[in-house]
Amino acid sequence: MAQLAIFDAYQTFMAAAQPLMNIDTEEQYNAALETLECVLESASDTLDDPLNPLIDMLSQAIERYESRSEPLMAFADEAESIPVDIALLRTLMKQHHLTGSDLPEVGDKTMVSKVLSGKRTLSRNAIESLSERFNLRPAMFFGG
Repeated sequence: MAQLAIFDAYQTFMAAAQPLMNIDTEEQYNAALETLECVLESASDTLDDPLNPLIDMLSQAIERYESRSEPLMAFADEAESIPVDIALLRTLMKQHHLTGSDLPEVGDKTMVSKVLSGKRTLSRNAIESLSERFNLRPAMFFGG
């Protein structure tokens, strides 16, 4: 009897979860991302949380979709091609709502622009100053 109840519960679950487990459209992808975010917020950060299998299932479905989506793969390739120091600097600027003029640690806005475009590299002094300002380890500018 218990086996039948488990089977019925699984059938009901899969009927509801089907659009999230076999993602074919961007709409389903976004719904899966939103669902995963809600589940992650509800789950405890322990190995035995009962939501962990659902997190794994959703994550795997999202990964499958992302690995087949040309625009997402192109975005990932582009993101991976950005040097770590430039990516970190861009992230800091975005998070703190900064412009090139707001980073005297790097230089004037022209120098910041050259660094962001890859024409110049961050100097050791700039990395040390930025690390101090944003309370980061200098190694983060090298991917460490």
